[in-house]
Amino acid sequence: MASGIAVTTSRRRALAGESGWRGLLRNRRIFAIAVFASLGGSRHSLLTLLGYNQGVFSGILAMKSFDQRMASIVDNAGLKGWFVSILELGAWFGVLVTGYFTDKLSRKYTIELAVVVFCIGVIVQTSARGPQSIYGGRFITGMGVGSLSMAGSLYNAELAPPEIRGSLVALQQLALTSGIMVSFWIDYGTNFIGGTGKTQSDAAWRIPLALQFVPALILGVGILFMPFSPRWLVNQGRDDEALAVLSKARGLSPDNELVQIEFLEIKAQYLFEQETSAVKFPDYQNGSFRSNFKLALAEYASLLINPTLLRRIMVGTVTMFFQQWTGINAILYYAPTIFRNLSLTGNTTSLLATGVVGIAMTLAIIPTVIYVDQWGRKPVLVFGAFLMGTCHLIIAVLTGLYHNSWTSHAAAGWAACALVWVFALGFGFSWGPCSWVIIAEIFPLSVRGKGLSIAVSSNLMNNFIVGQVTPTMIDKLGFGTFVFFGVFSLMGGFFILFFVPETKGVSLEEMEEVFGATGKNLAVEAAQRLEAIHRKLGLVTDENVEGKLYHDERASDEKA
Repeated sequence: MASGIAVTTSRRRALAGESGWRGLLRNRRIFAIAVFASLGGSRHSLLTLLGYNQGVFSGILAMKSFDQRMASIVDNAGLKGWFVSILELGAWFGVLVTGYFTDKLSRKYTIELAVVVFCIGVIVQTSARGPQSIYGGRFITGMGVGSLSMAGSLYNAELAPPEIRGSLVALQQLALTSGIMVSFWIDYGTNFIGGTGKTQSDAAWRIPLALQFVPALILGVGILFMPFSPRWLVNQGRDDEALAVLSKARGLSPDNELVQIEFLEIKAQYLFEQETSAVKFPDYQNGSFRSNFKLALAEYASLLINPTLLRRIMVGTVTMFFQQWTGINAILYYAPTIFRNLSLTGNTTSLLATGVVGIAMTLAIIPTVIYVDQWGRKPVLVFGAFLMGTCHLIIAVLTGLYHNSWTSHAAAGWAACALVWVFALGFGFSWGPCSWVIIAEIFPLSVRGKGLSIAVSSNLMNNFIVGQVTPTMIDKLGFGTFVFFGVFSLMGGFFILFFVPETKGVSLEEMEEVFGATGKNLAVEAAQRLEAIHRKLGLVTDENVEGKLYHDERASDEKA
């Protein structure tokens, strides 16, 4: 089954050579484009700009000059939550509206439009004289970041050769955590401008906000010189241009076999989606706005009607729910406040401790990127959830015992701070990358885009809620905040353990069985349709299918 597709894949891999980091270096042009595009968007997680945005306000909220200018906000737990989390609300809205523009304007020009929106938000924030400007600027910036995260991810995924896409995920995850880490340390440095007390200059918080212009402007100017996505060109019927982009990106002739195979695979994928849509929804194919709108609604509705697809939607959305309710963004958004509550006196010391959180997360992701395909997804997620839950609960015990006497129990205070760093390590190597890997693998090809969009929306909306309620929780619950996040972390671990199947090494066809599908196998049906298109385009023939099957049987016999 799907043996023809396997032949094509095997041939392309044989021609392409090495994967991983060596593959990135071999495809230097693609690697450079991906690094460049990663300034703005990511396939799974939000990247450098979003990472910087997530982290930068953590330190700014603790600065005296910002406190003096925005006292009505900083001193009110509820308003402070809106102050921070409105970025995620903007990002959620940005993701929702970007799909239309990526198809109409292209991935490339949508990135350019998103950069413009982002920069408008930065200008509003940096020049703010009162809370209203920060609110509006954060929302507009969030719209730009949400749009960048979607359009940039699409651009990277569609331009990258298949053999190095996994390594590009590593690049994207590192970009996110690096953005957070950089923002923490910039906050620490600018905190000294004009002193750290009441004499502190407004430049201490305006400079970190203004520095968001640097990667945004580089991306905005540079993307104009980048190629269009070959997939978008094929969708527009511009096949010759798509072939030229692949040829230049690979550094090979347009007639080269590898370039030809990759081009035909893109063409086959486009035809497959068109044919699948026509088979499933024949009444919405006339291309009008009304039909396209109804088609989109019907495709989303199909995810809720089919039991196996509904189960995958539940796995994706609940996994993202628990990812946020581990409390990671409570730490990232309010780390200086949390560290001050855990005995670290002085704004400078709490900002320094916050910087260590960024370093811990950045370093922790590296081994997972390298070994997750050996370890599996479930063991990493379960272990990480239990580690994070344990850290939260121990911090809660220490805080409950010594929150009124940290000065005489300095060792307990430092132990609590160290556990926050261990928590960051635990998230960095487990739920940070692996939750995104899970949702990328569980959906069939024909509905993957729609399924991912629902799971990502769950991530962003829960991110917004966590950012909004955390200040009130800290103010009203005290050490109970850590109990709350600790319990949810443990619940997330049990959810993965009992309800989420292991997806390591599971093929598209096998995924149906993993999720307990009954009746018609959607993945098998889709694979058969895709193989027929491959045959039509000349990507595979009966002769090389038979040769591939013979080779596989012989290899199996030799192994036995």
